[in-house]
Parts: sequence; C-alpha cells; structure tokens
Amino acid sequence: MLSSLLTQVNQCTLCKASLPYHPRPVLQVSASARLMIVGQAPGAKAHATHTPWNDPSGERLRAWMGIDDETFYNSQYIALLPMAFCYLGRGKTGDLPPPAVCATTWHSKITAHIQSPMILLVGQYAQSYYLNDKRSLTQRVMHWQDYQPRHFPLPHPSPRNNIWLKRNDWFERDVLPALRERISRFLG
Repeated sequence: MLSSLLTQVNQCTLCKASLPYHPRPVLQVSASARLMIVGQAPGAKAHATHTPWNDPSGERLRAWMGIDDETFYNSQYIALLPMAFCYLGRGKTGDLPPPAVCATTWHSKITAHIQSPMILLVGQYAQSYYLNDKRSLTQRVMHWQDYQPRHFPLPHPSPRNNIWLKRNDWFERDVLPALRERISRFLG
C-alpha cells in the first residue's frame, strides 16, 4: 500500500551520515497522479519549507510547463519524485549530486504505485537513471520525441543553466511548445 510505503520513506535515514541536516524527505506522491516529475534533489529552500521545487528552479519549471502553483502542487495531478529525497548540501558548482542509494532503494517501489502516463525527466541524473542510452543531456532533450510517449527529458531549470539555454535556443522555440501541449493533454 502506498501510504505505508510513504511512511517508510519519510522515516528513511540511509544517507543520514552524509547529510548537512537531519533527513527530511521532500516529495509529493499520489497513485492518481497523471504526470510524474523526476528531478535531482530538494534544495536548501525546499528542505526548509518542506515543499518540493520551492525555489527559482521550480518557478522556471512551472513556467516551462505552462501551469500554475495550484496545479503543480496538487498531488492528484502531479507526482514530484526526486532522485534523492533529502537536501544533500552544496559542492563547488552547486548542490551535491544525488547518491544512488536513494533511487535504488525507493524509486521502483514508489513508481509501482503511480500509473502516470507521462514522466518528465529533469536533469542528467533523472535521465541517466530512467533512460537506457548513452546520449548526453543535450542530445536527449534535442531528440525528446525518441522517448515518447512515456518520457520527456528536460534540462534542469536552475539559473545555473542559463548558459546552456542561450547556447541551445532551439529548446525554448521547439521543445517548450511541445511540452506544454502534452502537459495540457495529460492534465486535461
């Protein structure tokens, strides 16, 4: 049952020794979700507020998707499942990468309860875990149609990726309209 599984997730301490704060899993899951978003890990603000994607990256992601906060945070519509459930701390170039143990322990158990027809794979960590290929993030996003109808690869919406967005202007021109159309279709 999903509720007992989520109780276990919320009590998880697998990474406790390597976390800067006490474990506080941040995710949003419902078996009825029509769309699942798999990202990297909660940032410091998401950890503090216990609200996933509660930062400038989340604002940009919602803008890319063409949806409002109310829809985004409605678990009946959208499941938010990071590769690591807790804030991991900062490294030299941003937040630390998610340890594999979180996804390998929990993802298949959780996704077995979510029959979402569409999964947004946000960033390289989510894409590498869910897609069985050797493409780069840019190649995956450029060839997003190859992963349809189930997966839709996206770059991470972090402001740190502004250079990537400028170099790949086709993303906003060609990919975002297709993303919005599919999200509109799946969310009704």
